[in-house]
Amino acid sequence: MAARMDFWATLTDPLIRQNPVTLQILGICSALAVTTTLTTALTMSISLTVVLTLSAGIISVIRRHIPDTIRLIVQIVIVASLVIVIDEVLKAYFAEISRALSVYVGLITTNCLVLGRTEAYARHHSPLPAMVDAFGNGLGYSLVLIVVGGCRELFGKGELFGIQVLPLADAGGWFTPLSLMLLAPSAFFLLGGLVWAIRTFRPEQAEAPESTPAYHAEPGE
Repeated sequence: MAARMDFWATLTDPLIRQNPVTLQILGICSALAVTTTLTTALTMSISLTVVLTLSAGIISVIRRHIPDTIRLIVQIVIVASLVIVIDEVLKAYFAEISRALSVYVGLITTNCLVLGRTEAYARHHSPLPAMVDAFGNGLGYSLVLIVVGGCRELFGKGELFGIQVLPLADAGGWFTPLSLMLLAPSAFFLLGGLVWAIRTFRPEQAEAPESTPAYHAEPGE
């Protein structure tokens, strides 16, 4: 039962309490770049989660046979190989989404979330815990991308997954799309607002101040 609860905590902690994007600020580039629509955000989320989980499992299996001097090279080669497979699958079966994602699928190789979990966790744990940890972090990353992507598509186009949800004013409805939501700065503001909201409800996630303002006594004190 204790082991089961440990696995459950490892899987669920990255969703909110230890979210890799909102708390650790990892993988933020793709979180800002591919969230113009919910479809691209979901595709990137699945791709990264698959790569992260499989690479963690593979690295954990061979962890005792990787010399420390070349461990990062080995990890990058494994991650890059998985990314190439994912990229080719997307090009073959989801060509339109692959074009929309552009180079960002390939950049999973250098995503600091992937390298961070393989280096910090998978190298020191057996395959099952390593894959559970990787999958949980992938879900936490995916949650942020889906929230940001859903907000941008809904308020920027009035759509979700390309389906019209809010009636447009041009078609006799009431909603006027906010074109700003489709621009890069909107993702930055949404992500900042999400970080603020989470740290408001979970103040323990806020960083301690780097310095304490000096106290100046008032005259007569």
